[in-house]
Amino acid sequence: MATDMQKLIGTSEEDEEEIEMDVKEEDDDDDEENRGKHAAGSVMVEIDGGLVTANDDNRFQQHQQFQEQVGTPGGGTRRCRPVEEKERTKLRERHRRAITARILAGLRRHGNYNLRVRADINDVIAALAREAGWMVLPDGTAFPSRSQGQRPAGGTSAVVTSSSSHMASLQTPPTSLRGVTSGYRSSSEYSAGRMKGVFIPGSSPYDLSSGSRSQTSSIMRDGREQREDHHLISGSMDSVDEKQMVEMPHRLPERDFAGTPYVPVYVMLPLGVINMKCELADPDGLLKQLRLLKSINVDGIMVDCWWGVVEAHVPQEYNWNGYKRLFQMVRELKLKLQVVMSFHECGGNFGDDVCIPLPHWVAEIGRTNPDIFFTDREGRHNPECLSWGIDKERVLRGRTAVEVYFDFMRSFRVEFDEYFEDGLISLIEVGLGPCGELRYPSCPVKHGWRYPGIGEFQCYDQYLLKSLRKAAEARGHSIWARGPDNAGTYNSQPHETGFFCDGGDYDGYYGRFFLSWHSQVLVDHGNRVLSLAKLAFEGTCIAAKLSGIHWWYKTASHAAELTAGFYNPCNRDGYAAIMAMLKKNGASLNFACADLHSSNLQEDFPEAFADPEGLAWQMLNAAWDVCLPVASENVFSCLNGISYNKILDSAKPMSDPDGRHFSSFTYMRFSPLLMERHNFIEFERFVKRMHGEAVLDLQV
Repeated sequence: MATDMQKLIGTSEEDEEEIEMDVKEEDDDDDEENRGKHAAGSVMVEIDGGLVTANDDNRFQQHQQFQEQVGTPGGGTRRCRPVEEKERTKLRERHRRAITARILAGLRRHGNYNLRVRADINDVIAALAREAGWMVLPDGTAFPSRSQGQRPAGGTSAVVTSSSSHMASLQTPPTSLRGVTSGYRSSSEYSAGRMKGVFIPGSSPYDLSSGSRSQTSSIMRDGREQREDHHLISGSMDSVDEKQMVEMPHRLPERDFAGTPYVPVYVMLPLGVINMKCELADPDGLLKQLRLLKSINVDGIMVDCWWGVVEAHVPQEYNWNGYKRLFQMVRELKLKLQVVMSFHECGGNFGDDVCIPLPHWVAEIGRTNPDIFFTDREGRHNPECLSWGIDKERVLRGRTAVEVYFDFMRSFRVEFDEYFEDGLISLIEVGLGPCGELRYPSCPVKHGWRYPGIGEFQCYDQYLLKSLRKAAEARGHSIWARGPDNAGTYNSQPHETGFFCDGGDYDGYYGRFFLSWHSQVLVDHGNRVLSLAKLAFEGTCIAAKLSGIHWWYKTASHAAELTAGFYNPCNRDGYAAIMAMLKKNGASLNFACADLHSSNLQEDFPEAFADPEGLAWQMLNAAWDVCLPVASENVFSCLNGISYNKILDSAKPMSDPDGRHFSSFTYMRFSPLLMERHNFIEFERFVKRMHGEAVLDLQV
């Protein structure tokens, strides 16, 4: 059996012994890491692909001596190796691990693959196999997915191909992979790896020898070439010119969306497409990008219309020049427009690559009266957007906040009247808070918040405190005119606080009063602004955006939702009142959570008790129960079929008996990475499926 195995993978008996040596060394390294020690040559790959090693020659030599002394499975002891051979083994191991680190770094940086932090070469090989359609079990057993019920003969595992010499040749391997193995230690790691497989394309669907060709090389071949390749497809190993070759099987079956309802697809333009002078930053480059989107039948584009750019210097003096030129480009290409009335600042949050503050004249007012901004318990002001406490306070040079918003929207409607009359502008999304979303800025990165912290209440400016005091007096309990004093800090967890813990004050008399007032302020703000937007944009669809605060959703209090203004603990529906308000104003819902997988978040942050799919289910049902149109957008960058399939399943639920679906979808956002050939072809395929068109199955 050993001889047959050596022939199968092309190794000698001595090489086989070295492989065992290397595998044993890695196992011992893992054991020492679990004990908090760093063995010689141990590897830890950071998120950015950096390599951290801890080399200790003395410990390595001691480890080698120990391995030479321990008994083998046959009962004998290992032969003593010369010092030169030990050094060669050590150098080969270092070289192999350096290659592993570079592979992992490249996959993270350029391929949008999410390998675990301590991934090794076995994880890479297993992920490659899964992307190619293979099944890889936690014990390393591998077999083609089209024969899932079959195991290798005798129940043995597939051939391990992770020898030092083989790993060193991964840059230009002479043959294709036949056997694969997995480094996963548990079923959860196995499931995560299956969801986040990777694929390194080669010069053919069977060969990994060329790194210059993309995955789309096999996609773009015509049907004749594909049929010519089918003679190599087999459940057993083939040999061509004494080299082992195997066909990479088809992907796992995908849902067929042909004939499903047409869901329009929009693409959000980059944040900095309009500069601070209200000019197009790169008109020629933008025109090329728009033409490219038009070529794959994208329905239109979405763009932020920044308050801090248009009304930057003097109240009620609006500069629309850059938007006029942009809209003219869109009209010439016969695309549609969705425009966001962005009354918030850009910069300081995750994903912000430009800085667009609120208007200068607003900042001047804020310097003398910082309570126009949301304020936390420590008195820190957040200039990301205006406090809802001044919606009806004339503190903006004689105008209230809602009057400022209405004047801005009315000016836009008058300036671009022809685009509304022609139907070019299909939707106006009205910014209602931070990031344009209807929520409190409870999780500001600039104040130190990091996921999955619960955030803090932002109701401590003088205007919101005055509103709270009036509500407490009307209730007959003036002592309740305060915020909770035991709600923790930005990065607290629910069980660490007296307010959000199980059985905490959030469910007491005071807690229910405070949270009811807190959430009602949010609903009232949305109602005031949307009622004016409905008036300004009469005849045009308007929308409001809600964020998916999905962390701590599986706890009783739903702490992160409470601080954001959504009174949605486990014993109360916190979204019904919001949906009723949107329905009243004829607004649709834009919900940003369509691409998130609960399983992925549980793997990365198991302590967060996140459930984006459960939250999405609740919010969609709350909207559809009142016949509210629902649009959506992705939260994270989507460049692969797994993410697109998740969005498609959310956009067109297969199990919905009424056939309900999204009214539109916006891709966030256009970038050079999306324009890379293989990514763009995948995106084009996604657009066709959203449109209900038939597409060919991708092959790898």
